[in-house]
Amino acid sequence: MPTIRDWQRNREMWVRVLAKQTNEGVDTWNERIREASIEDESGLRSWLSTRGVTGYAQSLLVMERFGYPDFLLATADELIEKQYADRPQLRPVYDAIIAAAARCGELVIQARKTYVSLVAPRRTFARVQPAKQRVDLGLRLESCKAGGRLEPSRIHHTMRLQIALTKPDEVDAEVQNWLERTYLENS
Repeated sequence: MPTIRDWQRNREMWVRVLAKQTNEGVDTWNERIREASIEDESGLRSWLSTRGVTGYAQSLLVMERFGYPDFLLATADELIEKQYADRPQLRPVYDAIIAAAARCGELVIQARKTYVSLVAPRRTFARVQPAKQRVDLGLRLESCKAGGRLEPSRIHHTMRLQIALTKPDEVDAEVQNWLERTYLENS
């Protein structure tokens, strides 16, 4: 069974980055920010920058002060449900892709707001992203070119190729083979 992750793991990483950058934790920084009485995001970002808080750590503290976006608070299941809420006919396609990917080996599913990353032991090897009438399966294949069912990807620059799927039975032996090849190339 694959491991499913949401944004909580990222938040934990951002907390560690903040502690490493500043030798102080979130509670300490939240108190400093309250005492500084900063009223807007731009002012807070500037204030944090002058104190050496940048990148993920800065974004974490901005969200701590002004609120987290809903998608960061949602569970993985909630994120995935929302992706298919207005296109329920495509959810079985997603489920078929996940079942096929799970047969490749150790798998982590990282749910995001608009897509799901499939992660092999070394790195992300595929993305599953619903469109209006199809589900796009982006593949991180370095040694292949578009042709046949493999199209140039519109998903992300690291996912050079994709396969458009409209029905669960399209997740067939050919798609399974592409998933396995992509998994091995990225493990």
